[in-house]
Amino acid sequence: MSVFSTLGLFISLSLLIALLLALIVIVPWLRSSSKMDQVDNQLVDINIDVFKSRLAEIVTDRDTGVINESQYQVQKTELERQLIAAEQQATPMNSPGIKSRLIIMIWVPILAGLAYYLISDRSDVFKMWHAQDSVGQVADDLLTGKIDQPPEWAVEDGTALISAMQTNVYSHADDPDRWMRLSELFLSLEATDSALEALSRAYRLSPDDIGIATTYAQISFFAKGGSLDESSRRVLQGVLQKQPDHEGAQMLLAMGEARAGNFEQAQGWIRKLRASIAQKPGDHTSALASLDELKANIAMQQEQASAGVAVNVSVNPSLLPLIKAEDVLFVAIRAAAGGPPYAAKRIPVTSLTNGSIAINLSDADAMMPDRTLESARTAGEQLVLTARVSQSGNAISQSGDLSANPVVLPKDQKQVNIEINSQVP
Repeated sequence: MSVFSTLGLFISLSLLIALLLALIVIVPWLRSSSKMDQVDNQLVDINIDVFKSRLAEIVTDRDTGVINESQYQVQKTELERQLIAAEQQATPMNSPGIKSRLIIMIWVPILAGLAYYLISDRSDVFKMWHAQDSVGQVADDLLTGKIDQPPEWAVEDGTALISAMQTNVYSHADDPDRWMRLSELFLSLEATDSALEALSRAYRLSPDDIGIATTYAQISFFAKGGSLDESSRRVLQGVLQKQPDHEGAQMLLAMGEARAGNFEQAQGWIRKLRASIAQKPGDHTSALASLDELKANIAMQQEQASAGVAVNVSVNPSLLPLIKAEDVLFVAIRAAAGGPPYAAKRIPVTSLTNGSIAINLSDADAMMPDRTLESARTAGEQLVLTARVSQSGNAISQSGDLSANPVVLPKDQKQVNIEINSQVP
C-alpha cells in the first residue's frame, strides 16, 4: 500500500468538501441574470393586504358611529399615504463575472487548508497514518495470531509497529484476544500499567475465559508487590468456581493471603494444592518440596507476626473523596527520634474497605535484617506508629498526602488504632 494512500484520501475528501462549501457560498451568483433582474414585489403585496384590512376597520368604525365622516376621510387619506410610501422595488443584484467566481472557488479551499494546518500540529496524525500504511497488516497478523514474530523490516521502526497495533486493537475493541496480545507487547516493553489496562479490558470482554482471568490476576498480583486487591481476589475466586482444582489460582491465593497476614487461609490453600498435586500420576517431588518450603516460610511469618503489632488503619470520612485509586498507603513503625522504620508496609488503597484496613507489622516487614522490632524493643527504643496515603507512591512525604498523627507505642503493645485525619500542606 502506498505511503500516501491514507493522506491522499484525506486531502481528496477535504478538497471535495471545501469545493462544495464554496459552491454553497456563491450559489446566489450562479443564478441566471433574468432572475436577478426580477423585482421582488412581495413587500408591496403585504402592504396592500394590510391597507385593505385597516381600511375595512375604519369603515366599520364609521358605520357604527365610533368615528364621524370627517375623521374617516382623514384616516383613509393617511393610510393611502403610508401605502404609497411603502411601495419599494428591490434593486437587482449585479451578476458577478467569471473571474470573481473563480477567485471565491479557489480561495475557499486554500484558506480552509491553511486553517487546518495552522490551528494545530497534525504531525502525530500523519505519523499514525504512515504507521498504518507501512506495518498495519503486520500488526493485524500479530494480533490475530497469524504470525508469532514480526519481520525484521517491521521491527526497524518499533514505534510505528506499536502505534499500528494500538490502532488495530481500538478498531476491534470487542475482541478479547487482541487485547491479550497487546498486553503481551506492553509486558515485553515493561509497561506494566498499560499491560494491566489491556488485560482488564480482555477480562471484561471474556470473563469466562480462565486463561485470560488467571493471567490478569497474576500480572496484577506481581505488579502490586505480591498483594491481592479485591478485584484480583474476585477474579481468582471466579476461576476456582469454574475449575476448583486450578493450581495457578490456588498458588496465587496462598501467596496473597500470606502477604495479607491471613496465614491460616494461606496454609489451607497450600494443603489443598499439595493434595491435588500428590494425586496426579508421575514424579512431583520437586513441586511438593517447593510447597513444603513455602509452608515453612509462611509458618515462620506467622510466628513473627504473633510477636508483632496488629494495626487498624482508618481514614477520616471527610478525606475519602481526596483518595484516588492509584494512591498508596504506607504504614510504618519507627523510632520517635527518627531514622529508617523498623517495620513498614506499602499497600494499594484499593485494599481498603470503607476507608479502613487491618494489617500486622512485625519483623517480617523489616526494611533491614539487623533493624527489627525485636532489636528496637530490646534496646528500649521509644517507637511510634505512622500512616500516610501517598499520591505519588513515594515513601517520602509530599504536599497533598494524607497523614495521621504519630501514635506512641508502649512497650509490648500488641494492638493499636490509627486514623488518617489531615492533609500535608
